[in-house]
Amino acid sequence: MAQAKTVLLCGVGGQGTILADLLARAALQAGFAVKVSEIHGMAQRGGAVTTVVRFGSEVSTMVADLGEADCVVSFETTEALRNCPFLKEGGFLLVADETIKPLPVACGWAQMPADAKGKLNKLGAVLIPAHSLAVEAGNAKCENVVLLGALESQLEFGVEAWEKAITARVPAKTIEANLTAFEKGRAFAASA
Repeated sequence: MAQAKTVLLCGVGGQGTILADLLARAALQAGFAVKVSEIHGMAQRGGAVTTVVRFGSEVSTMVADLGEADCVVSFETTEALRNCPFLKEGGFLLVADETIKPLPVACGWAQMPADAKGKLNKLGAVLIPAHSLAVEAGNAKCENVVLLGALESQLEFGVEAWEKAITARVPAKTIEANLTAFEKGRAFAASA
């Protein structure tokens, strides 16, 4: 890979930042140089969280400017809309088909964006039912690994690198559910 690839991960606090770690580990398993940058903001209070993972034969920076991300992967629809400007033309937008109301909306101080899913569809997003696929895999907490499975088709790591990264990182009692969640994400993306 001549030029570094950039994946921007976004969501809200508590949604499972293990995703960035697994992505970085899989890239390393595949033999790439990797740099990671995380912005947590008010993550512990449900605020926005973004992480940039860059990988390639050489990676000079972990910063991604507007229009530079090859892939934007979002844990939910509102954060996907907020981070779409980072996606480069022809990039891949993968979104968990879930909407989480932030505190200002829950308190009645703000409103959710109108027709978020419709807007994402117009942008060419792949909306993935990550929660229901994770439940089918045996563990609802595996939503993030479902997203990784769906992302796999866009990257050059090979399934074995992903499986090694997952097996090495997740708790032993959850390995089977996580590997199943990964496969469910791959299958959904292949049929989308």
